[in-house]
Amino acid sequence: MGLYDQQYDTSWSELGRDEATERAYALGVAERLGEYNREEFEAIHDEMDTAYGKSMVELAFREGKTEAREAAPTGDADDEQIWDELVEGEAVAIDEDDLLTGGRDAIPEVVDKFEGLDKPNPDETDATDRPDFLSK
Repeated sequence: MGLYDQQYDTSWSELGRDEATERAYALGVAERLGEYNREEFEAIHDEMDTAYGKSMVELAFREGKTEAREAAPTGDADDEQIWDELVEGEAVAIDEDDLLTGGRDAIPEVVDKFEGLDKPNPDETDATDRPDFLSK
């Protein structure tokens, strides 16, 4: 039984896009580590209804292979260590104090939208007045 089979159940009946991309990524890592499971990849790929979903699965698979290759460029790293690092990984906790709370849509005020780009209000006559820099 391979690393993928230990982590994921292969007797699924339907997959959402997020789970499919996660599984495709894991399959890419597993393939780079020498565990080929093309039937599972094809089944996941075929499960996606849209071209976008299929391309996400393909991209996740390639990304898994690439990151596994980068994790062990010389090939002397332990396969289970690479699998644990890339697939199982650690849960990421986000501290609420670190979240952006700046202007509109939590964009920091420094990069917030410049007011000069806003359309003028049609009720205001400032837009049709002579600009100040043209007056002596």
